[in-house]
Amino acid sequence: MRINYLLIVNEIAFNPFDPEFRKDPHPFYDRLRSEQPVHKTPIGFVVLTRYDDVVNTLRNNDFSRDIELNANLPETPTRKFKRENVRSKSILNLDPPDHTRLRRLVSKSFTPSAIERLRPRIQELVDESLASAKRAGKIELVEELAFPVPFQVISDLLAMPTDRGDELREWSQIITATLEPTTGVEDLERAEIAIGKMRPYLNEIIEDRRQNLGDDMLSSLIAVEEQGEKLNNDELMSFVILLYIAGHETTVNLIGNSVHALLTHPQQLETMRRESCTPNMIDELLRFNGPVQHTIRTPLVDVRLNVDGQERLIEKGVLVLASLAAANHDASVFANPHALDFSRTNSNRHVAFSGGVHYCLGASLAKLETEVAVGTLVREFKNIEIEGEPEWRDRLTIRGAVKLNLRVS
Repeated sequence: MRINYLLIVNEIAFNPFDPEFRKDPHPFYDRLRSEQPVHKTPIGFVVLTRYDDVVNTLRNNDFSRDIELNANLPETPTRKFKRENVRSKSILNLDPPDHTRLRRLVSKSFTPSAIERLRPRIQELVDESLASAKRAGKIELVEELAFPVPFQVISDLLAMPTDRGDELREWSQIITATLEPTTGVEDLERAEIAIGKMRPYLNEIIEDRRQNLGDDMLSSLIAVEEQGEKLNNDELMSFVILLYIAGHETTVNLIGNSVHALLTHPQQLETMRRESCTPNMIDELLRFNGPVQHTIRTPLVDVRLNVDGQERLIEKGVLVLASLAAANHDASVFANPHALDFSRTNSNRHVAFSGGVHYCLGASLAKLETEVAVGTLVREFKNIEIEGEPEWRDRLTIRGAVKLNLRVS
């Protein structure tokens, strides 16, 4: 069952599932930011669209990520199911000090030097995918490049066996659907079945790896110790599952969104061809159309925000939807925000990877994978055209294409 997220703003109906919103949400965000930047919706939660408000929410410890524990939400079948069935909270949904401890332990595997060492393997995987496109003269970008490359990179990082790769992919996609705030009991039940199949498979691999540590991330996560603390088995299992979900979901959509943005902005495409794909270009693509549209928080105390000299109260326990996409198009921070502009000097101020203690742990990996995938596609093909209409995901949080057919030569 889908929650009705239809919001009314000055008699304008906002429906994030509407096809027109899918194509371009920013006209709505612009009006909301201008007229009601702290918008209380008819169903009780608050939407923030100004850059400074969003950044403050992400960085302020007065806001909690543990929604189930701290938000004043009505009891629903979904909440009841989560409470009775979820064994271990993901690091995504923890607050300090629990979050601090887990982050400290797992971050040792995500150093810049460790990520950069993956560049040759990522390039190899991208080259393999594009070789097929060269022969065929076409590519379905999501299925043939954007999904398989980051998924295989995660498998390589963990040194996972390849014999059940298709099943791992299926399980991960089922679990990924539960990250949406619109998740219903049916989604959670399917995810529990998938986790029920995934856990014994992963547990067998983990137990074998404990006896045979190697030079891989799973071995590092098993062996890591900080101030006498280690990851327990539930924490380790939860993080490995999260790696498969978050480790590919963000990058899949970032690659697709980036290619779509380039093909609809030919001048910037030519700039990338001329100058090659740079980290600043990836930051601008993230700012322009990042894969994660919103993140949610709840205040632990009453919070007051200033709007045109007047206070707007956000009460303790209210659900707050901080719009990363709206913040990244705030004209008070980014001049001419709706233009894709590789000469922009402050693109790296984007909040596409969230911020504060929950800044995306895999941001460097996602950026590297996108730099290699998009940069190689642009370099290898002089002619790239969208074939037909892209098919967009039916999601509130994640923005990206389900299918993006391209003709290449």
